[in-house]
Amino acid sequence: LLLLLEGGQPLECFELASRSLQPPRAPALGSSREADLTLVAAHACLDGASDLQQQRRYEAAAQLLLQGQQLLQRTGQQPHLRQQLNEAFEALAPYRVLDLLSRPLTATAERSEGLALLCDLVQRRGGLEGNGDLRLSLDDFQSFFKQIRSFLTVQEQVDLFSDWADNSAAADVLATTALTASGFVQRKPERIAAALARMEAGEQRGTASLKAALQLLLGQVELAERTFTQSASPELLSWAAQTSNDPLAQLCAYCSDWLQRDVLPGYRDLEADADLDAYFADRDVQAFIESREPAPAIAPGTGTSMPAPAPTTAGANPFEGLFSNLGMTDKAEALAPAGVSLQSPPAETDFDDGEPDGPGWRWPQLPPHWPTPSWRHVAATALGAGLLVGAAALLVRQPWRAPQPLVVQPAAPPTTPPAETPTAAYHEPAAQPEPPGGTPTPALPLTAADPSEAQLKGLLEAWLAAKATVLAGGESSQPLGELAREAQVQRLEAERSSDAARGETQKVKVTITSFALVERSPTRIAAQVSLSYSDSRLSSDGTTRARTEPTTLVNRYVFARDGQTWRLVAFSRSS
Repeated sequence: LLLLLEGGQPLECFELASRSLQPPRAPALGSSREADLTLVAAHACLDGASDLQQQRRYEAAAQLLLQGQQLLQRTGQQPHLRQQLNEAFEALAPYRVLDLLSRPLTATAERSEGLALLCDLVQRRGGLEGNGDLRLSLDDFQSFFKQIRSFLTVQEQVDLFSDWADNSAAADVLATTALTASGFVQRKPERIAAALARMEAGEQRGTASLKAALQLLLGQVELAERTFTQSASPELLSWAAQTSNDPLAQLCAYCSDWLQRDVLPGYRDLEADADLDAYFADRDVQAFIESREPAPAIAPGTGTSMPAPAPTTAGANPFEGLFSNLGMTDKAEALAPAGVSLQSPPAETDFDDGEPDGPGWRWPQLPPHWPTPSWRHVAATALGAGLLVGAAALLVRQPWRAPQPLVVQPAAPPTTPPAETPTAAYHEPAAQPEPPGGTPTPALPLTAADPSEAQLKGLLEAWLAAKATVLAGGESSQPLGELAREAQVQRLEAERSSDAARGETQKVKVTITSFALVERSPTRIAAQVSLSYSDSRLSSDGTTRARTEPTTLVNRYVFARDGQTWRLVAFSRSS
């Protein structure tokens, strides 16, 4: 045992020492042999846990320390070493949380344990703003919590922060942000309404401009303009006056930048752009807006050339004093507690390959406050504000026509696609099967390490065809989980459930006309896809309630490798 310990093999030493302390080879209680074996086992346990930490296998190190504590407790030996084992175990808590939450979304047991550990850690500190844990200072905890957000799904963040919001102003802010992100990306404006209600109830200082952005997303255009004009800081109003002559265009630019910088980043299962045009074109958003009291019409203005960006200090700090905006900054300082060398966090798809080595993160330094949305990145948004003015105004005020159902039909002869109208409901199209004699059906699930363009195109066609079948009221022959991630599958199932509640089905006809890869890495691929698309919505008796005439759509699709399988992660409308 001593040779193993001195030879740098503490795990083997601990295993053999543990066996020697078990019946039938257990020494007599209180004997010198029992004391010697216990001493060797304790030191081997500490050394083995340290080695596992160096390998970033934090959960394995924690389980080893637990075994060592149980062994010493059973023998009643070495109380000072038992204390050392317990302190080492407690110090691993934040690392264990990061390790467990970085596991694939399919590892539900490990992730549930990680969430439970996180809740216990926050409770022990006395809340997000608490400082009751002497092992982790408030600054270090904020840096740790910034890392955590990138491993949590948007629904996990909504649930966690909502539970903590009663006793934490910071959690209330984060719950509002998560609800907004979920509502915008998943096209559920009722969640944005809940975020607005939470923000108004919280009475946080300096949030009026953000309320205006939420009011805009809910179609309350006149109220949003009035709120923004009355509450924005002089610097922000000065910048807004230079972006456009029209108040709605100014508000659209502000809202888009806020979404892009402070709302949409920081979620494991969301990857979307702050595309207000696509948001207002969604049929569910239109139905929600129409169900509320319509706002008076506002004549759209004309955008002007983009002036120099306003200084980043423009506007009041909306959440001064709260540690918010955890995950939006690239600033980092190396911090290595317990002598562990930490590295920068891996991308999501880097750790979705079964058993991870362990997180291996740096702990970035957080900004002291939640910054007001910067206008350095607004230039591109404001250039298109004039177009958004017309689209948003029309979408908010025109009567909503129920979009039409989708069904897979044989490809029709090519026709000249008409221009899209602002009221045309947009959603990801569903594909029809390849005609006989066309490209052969690809092997699914797609597990090639370096898939070709044809294989990725086949994966997309399979997903769109499966979606068409589901929206038409049928069942896909291909498991949806093999084609797309859970977020996309849930979105499809929610849309079908909504149609079924109204007694409707959808019928779609779509053809991929071009498919080009625009971004590629070992774990992430993006493609620019053009589609010829039309759809219709049918009632239960087969009557056509609405129809979208043939048109051309250009979408950007993102694929990621989960373990060995490539799946569709997200899509967005391209210009």
